[in-house]
Amino acid sequence: MREIHAAADSDASVEVPGVGAPLPPSPIQFLPQDVLHNVLGRLPLCEVLACRAVCRTFRDALSSTPFLASLPPLRLLALRHPRAAASPYPSLHALDPSFRRWIRLPLSFLPFPSFSPVTASPSLLYLWVDAAPTSSASAVATFAKNHTKSLAVCNPLTGFHRLLPPLGSAWSRHGTVLAGPDGAVLVVTELAALAYAPGPDRWLKFPLSLPSKPRSPILMADSVFALCDVGTPWRSQWKLFSCRLGDLGGVRGWAPLEQQEWGNVFDIFKRPRLLAGAGGCRLLLIGGLRSSFAVDAPCSTVLILRLDLATMEWDDAGKMPPEMYRCFGGCASGPSVAAAGGNNKVKVFGGDGKVWFSGKRVKGKLAMWEEEEEEEVGKNGGGRWSWVEGIPGYPEAMYRGFVFDAGFTATP
Repeated sequence: MREIHAAADSDASVEVPGVGAPLPPSPIQFLPQDVLHNVLGRLPLCEVLACRAVCRTFRDALSSTPFLASLPPLRLLALRHPRAAASPYPSLHALDPSFRRWIRLPLSFLPFPSFSPVTASPSLLYLWVDAAPTSSASAVATFAKNHTKSLAVCNPLTGFHRLLPPLGSAWSRHGTVLAGPDGAVLVVTELAALAYAPGPDRWLKFPLSLPSKPRSPILMADSVFALCDVGTPWRSQWKLFSCRLGDLGGVRGWAPLEQQEWGNVFDIFKRPRLLAGAGGCRLLLIGGLRSSFAVDAPCSTVLILRLDLATMEWDDAGKMPPEMYRCFGGCASGPSVAAAGGNNKVKVFGGDGKVWFSGKRVKGKLAMWEEEEEEEVGKNGGGRWSWVEGIPGYPEAMYRGFVFDAGFTATP
């Protein structure tokens, strides 16, 4: 597994064993910084950081803040481990989908006894942390009995972090954290939402006014989207709702997204989930495809539908291949277990046109779906399905994750 470090140091000259005098500097060390930036700036961010360990000249040239901020971010799938790793060197395991390789982002700079990454925005990672006292034993015991988690933000590549204003216990235990651009954060629970912006440096509380608990809320552009069950205790009926960030708590507030042409598009799913599609202008709806409209109907596969927010039209984005679905405990024909819920639990996560699936019966790997680059909006396509092997940490556990654009464009 590859490890990304943010700093490196090396001498400019090399001493050969058995020879007293060091070799003369390499001619490349006399190149101006702008030339090095022009050449090495064509590499991916991960390779640029690795080049800083070559020599002191590279380290100095490639540590310029404007240069690093100009590089395209490294898009990763960050894993949320099911339990804290027993390691003196805490880190975040992430997948680079472009090269299908796992990397490790060290988090040892965080001064917290335990933490759990939950979401990310460009260059910034958000974590629930335990800020436990380190003084007396009685203080530690009191903290363990009454403590609530705090929300922290950090940049793993720069090593800087910051604690956000404290939250109540209900928010830290039951809230879903959504992160947006410019440091905006939203914590959503069943009845209300807390919004945070770096300017006032405080949380603002807004009632949700939704018909039921929001399911799989996502923050895309300047709006929040969520699914709500408006059915009965015996039969679910899902609807899609949205709200602009500026309208939270306002007169407009949450409103259903619906079209007469959609018909019963949500009724064919069992336990659907929302994810962001590619380009920030599409929604992905993922869930088990019911084999019939009966209440206890089994699922035949996993279906992904795509909503174009500009035209408000759905199209079929992909279906999980039968042989892959069987690995999760389903069957293309006959009785099966819902791939997006039921007894055979499956975690669905991702964003920006990529979806990953983790299941109890699939050990040590993830199923992955990604939109085809040549697919056009409104044109049906199956996407690309594949397996991602070699999950680090606990191969027999179920994972969750989120998309993280690692970079130097923002600091806490």
